[in-house]
Amino acid sequence: MDQQIPQTDSAIKESFIDTALDQKTKKDWTASDITLTKDLLYDKHTLDDEYPYQDTVRSFQFDKIKEQLAFIESFQEEASTFAVLQNHRNKNGEAPLVEQFHRNAYTRISDSLGVERYQSVPLYAIDKTETPVLYGRDGALVKVLIPSDTSDYIKVKGVSFEGTWQIPKRYVESLGDTVTFHKVAFVDVKNQNILTTERSSSGNWTIRSMNPATSGQHKPPYAQETPVGLFVIQQKKTKMYYYADGTTKIAGYAPYASRFTNGAYIHGVPTNDPKGAIIENSWSLGTVPRSHMCVRNASSHAKFIYDWTTTNQALVVVID
Repeated sequence: MDQQIPQTDSAIKESFIDTALDQKTKKDWTASDITLTKDLLYDKHTLDDEYPYQDTVRSFQFDKIKEQLAFIESFQEEASTFAVLQNHRNKNGEAPLVEQFHRNAYTRISDSLGVERYQSVPLYAIDKTETPVLYGRDGALVKVLIPSDTSDYIKVKGVSFEGTWQIPKRYVESLGDTVTFHKVAFVDVKNQNILTTERSSSGNWTIRSMNPATSGQHKPPYAQETPVGLFVIQQKKTKMYYYADGTTKIAGYAPYASRFTNGAYIHGVPTNDPKGAIIENSWSLGTVPRSHMCVRNASSHAKFIYDWTTTNQALVVVID
């Protein structure tokens, strides 16, 4: 459905005209356009491009990384107002049931694409706000199409997901029209590694670290896989305390935690003592998924990411 530009708001009309002009001249980036070089800012526990693991060889998937960087370049080509979807721990209200939902053996509800209701945001078809069609993950990036001070809904175009949708305002946090995403952490759940990249003023991308990591495992009802996709770093904690499964008793903490979706953080090695000292490394990093959804790192690498990124101005891309 075509977007209707309010005739009474000349500023919005002009922004749509500018966007249309930008779209005519914007470049469609491909992986071949991306120049990726190494200049490490963090050089502890560094992995090679390819490295042995048990009886196989693991690697950094540079082809996929370049494809995602090309996508990131492309969606920033046109002037846009970006926003992030937010509903951590359902703080903005539980999302309504979607038209087609599934309830698993643990009573968790998900949409037709497998996105869970808990901590998610309802996506409504344009001009149809009776029942949402899908859920959008907390931390997902969108572009605001028509900002409104009067409607309870905002029209957005997905960046982290496809389609144009209406979303209740309370779930959408505007990032403005000047934010740029020049720092990206790539989490590879297949190879259990993490790579950080930074865009230079010349437009090239530089690798800043290459390290082992451990992602989320499928072990319901408490542990879940780290979801694949593109997310915004939204929150940081020097110590992220966690409960023992099925209780409200604090079991320990993970240092230097950067949250990117739901309860998923990039963080250091967990310490199973709320008052214990920080643990630098673990034999399990880079092996198999072991966490509850988070991405474990050596604690000094988690601190590097914590210090290197700025909240709401850096991305986490999870690939498989």
